[in-house]
Amino acid sequence: MIERLGCAIGGLANPEHPGDVAATVRAIEDAGYESAWSYEAFGADCFTPLAWWGAHTRAMRLGTDIAQMAARPPTGMAMAAMSLDQLSEGRAVIGLGLSGPQVVEGWYGMPFERPLGWTREYVAIMRAAIAGERVAHEGKTYRLPAEGGSGLGRPIRSTLRGGRTDIPICLGAEGPKNISLAAEIADGWLPTNFSPSADEWYRERLELGFARRPGGRPENFEIAPAVSVAFGPDVESAADRIRPFLAYQIGANGAVNMNFHLNAVARLGFEEPCREIQAKFIAGDREGMVAAVPTEMIEAVALVGPPEKIRADLETKWNKCVATSLIARARFDDLLQLAEVFRTTTGAARRRPA
Repeated sequence: MIERLGCAIGGLANPEHPGDVAATVRAIEDAGYESAWSYEAFGADCFTPLAWWGAHTRAMRLGTDIAQMAARPPTGMAMAAMSLDQLSEGRAVIGLGLSGPQVVEGWYGMPFERPLGWTREYVAIMRAAIAGERVAHEGKTYRLPAEGGSGLGRPIRSTLRGGRTDIPICLGAEGPKNISLAAEIADGWLPTNFSPSADEWYRERLELGFARRPGGRPENFEIAPAVSVAFGPDVESAADRIRPFLAYQIGANGAVNMNFHLNAVARLGFEEPCREIQAKFIAGDREGMVAAVPTEMIEAVALVGPPEKIRADLETKWNKCVATSLIARARFDDLLQLAEVFRTTTGAARRRPA
């Protein structure tokens, strides 16, 4: 059941929102959003905007959705997390993800190898650093202290004191094994291309991970899908605003033989249109790529249409699935309208910032 409403604001330059970022985030918080989330790819980093937004808000949680693991060593990610958490007085939530081989190898210059093992080691090191422990680790991806070199390295403890030692760490995951890993080692799961229609499949993958976790499922495990939202007089016109974004994710945002976004949507029963979208992109037919996205696909993973239709979807689909929060990707005016619909939806939480 959806208990909390968050928003994905984006990076430093986002044309979907007014230029006065401080006024925008205050208005979003006043509208009832309890969290704001920033992403990074190969443009703006995700921590700097969150620090700026945190300075202009009172109680919103500040989340990364997602921070790329290849961008920082795990101790560096822990430093950024602890700094943001202390500056915001305990409001940080860290969503981690690997991205894909094109970004990991092309932008960060690292081999895309052992993604599950890499993630497991990364989270373990981060947790140790945030907990204030002397960090020592011997793994296949990371060794602290490092092997070779001068031989003078030693386990080090962070100098930061007085902050939380259990900052929440969530995983951005789309593949079945990665979803199970999130349930096993993380404090939450941040999916994209999520659909309530696959609820049973998600629950099965999560239960596999919880079964391997000491103590089973944590009481406050968060499942917060990022969901595109577009209001309009009818479904088709609203879906047209989402179509280019979804087409890009499926067709262009990944390698031909390793596109996690494409795979996630194909599993929802859209294998054929997903392959057509990808083929159009490869052929250089950008207009055809967008036109190949069926409205049914958009409705499966997004909230589109008039307010009454979105309200009905929240009540009959989203409030009955495994998700506990919703991170809305939308224009500023749509964010305000969604907050109003959310407040009046049967069974939806009406939590507002303190």
